Amino acid sequence: MTFEGLGLDAKLVQATDALGYKNPTPIQEQAIPVLLSGTKDLVGLAQTGTGKTAAFGLPLLQLISVEQKFPQALVVCPTRELCLQIVSEVELFKKFLPGMHVVAVYGGASIGMQIRDLKRGVQIVVATPGRLIDLIERKAINLEQIKYVVLDEADEMLNMGFQDDIEFILQNTPKREATWLFSATMPAEIKRVSRKYMKQPIEITVGKVNTANKNIDHQFYVTSAHHRYDTLKRIIDFNPGIYGIIFTRTKADAQNIAEKLTREGYDIDALHGDLTQQQRDKVMGEFRERALQLLIATDVAARGIDVQGITHVINYELPDDVEVYTHRSGRTGRAGNTGICLSIIHSREIGKLRQIERIVQVPFHKLEIPSGKDVCRKQFFYFMEKLLQADISHGDYESYVPMLEEKFADISKEEVLKRMAAMEFNRFLKSYENAEDLNVRERVREFRTEERAGARQRREPASSQARSFRDTRGREFNGNGDYTKLFVNLGTKDGFYKASFLQFILDMSDLRKEVLGRIDMKEMNSWIEVDRNAATQMIRSIDGKNYKGRRIRMNEANSR
Repeated sequence: MTFEGLGLDAKLVQATDALGYKNPTPIQEQAIPVLLSGTKDLVGLAQTGTGKTAAFGLPLLQLISVEQKFPQALVVCPTRELCLQIVSEVELFKKFLPGMHVVAVYGGASIGMQIRDLKRGVQIVVATPGRLIDLIERKAINLEQIKYVVLDEADEMLNMGFQDDIEFILQNTPKREATWLFSATMPAEIKRVSRKYMKQPIEITVGKVNTANKNIDHQFYVTSAHHRYDTLKRIIDFNPGIYGIIFTRTKADAQNIAEKLTREGYDIDALHGDLTQQQRDKVMGEFRERALQLLIATDVAARGIDVQGITHVINYELPDDVEVYTHRSGRTGRAGNTGICLSIIHSREIGKLRQIERIVQVPFHKLEIPSGKDVCRKQFFYFMEKLLQADISHGDYESYVPMLEEKFADISKEEVLKRMAAMEFNRFLKSYENAEDLNVRERVREFRTEERAGARQRREPASSQARSFRDTRGREFNGNGDYTKLFVNLGTKDGFYKASFLQFILDMSDLRKEVLGRIDMKEMNSWIEVDRNAATQMIRSIDGKNYKGRRIRMNEANSR
């Protein structure tokens, strides 16, 4: 199948040819012919990196009128980064369509400049929910003539608490002819939105819902909790060409690990909620330009990141929600490339990992944490390859050869090579000379028992597995059971899932997940079991703060 065979105009086919796009991806092949009709609602389920932007961007460019200089199509997405990425791709697709204008509106940038861009006349607006609502309330944008609304990464928007915003936006586009919703997963909230605002939507699924990208190798290492950082460092050293993202549960972990690795000479920076937009842009710019080899981020901070060529995603700790794991792993293995998603776990988390494995329906491979000698050997071979591939075609190296020959006249070739190796590997040799074994081996028998139990559970429907995973996850990291129950006036009505609520609580309090027990969420409020020793810190960190303009109340459940 070719793009021309999908029914696209010649100028759009010309643009895809110029970009080197010969054959459409599965989501493009299935979605584009449906969307070109212009009057059908659609739910497209596909993992990130499968070409969703072209799947809705190309039909939009064909359906809207260049002559009409007002917004006809609206694309709503969760983050600034994704907003800019979508605009960048659509700009490439409209290369041969003079007069077609696309504008991005998002928070963290001058709203005055964005209003001026809108007034110049645009046909497609790509927006984050918060900034779009600001513009609606200022009467700086008119959505009355919007024909097409696209909700991209809808599950992420709902997970970030944008449900009310999305409904407000849909209510303010009364003349839309079609709504196109794209998502990697299909939680209940998305089903509710589709039922309420879409008319008999056509559903296209590329792969199975919640399943992981088949181009990704899922690996895990088992170590003790106090060796987690050492294991991370050793994995990085064992993969000298790594270009990846490390996910942590809290912003404190992200910052602390980034600082430790930076002090040890690694090119790394952290992305978390305490950064200003200017700081965030700087970090992301350095990562995209590969001035940084590694980015360490929380799930909230990393939403919407789309960087090509990421080789590894590292879960410093497993997430509690399988949908979060799917989104994390989707940062690699994009656009047909292969990638690795590896997790560092302790032995008590093997059951939790097997539950994720059953739901995403791909095998997870247990690997040995490399020994010190393994790391040195891997680094040594990497150095040799770099040496052999060094480009000496540029520069007047020939003029230096006589001086080099004179300088090294009394030194053998073997001696020169040894000295080069010493300069390159002195740090590694000292660091790993007496390196201990970081693997945990005493749980092998239990691990095999888990596998046999997993074979029985595979007969269960995926939805019941997901419920079981979420309902029991708190108990998997319980300590001694000495908990205090806290009340907080936040619930599902505030746009939280259990996973996003847990992340919000941990980020606000800078506590680790091990202090939490069961979380019971209701529509208007929630109850949290927390280790008695950590309860005071959690209350001080959260009580009295604001969330979406509302004052948070948190106290011990029996003191209300």
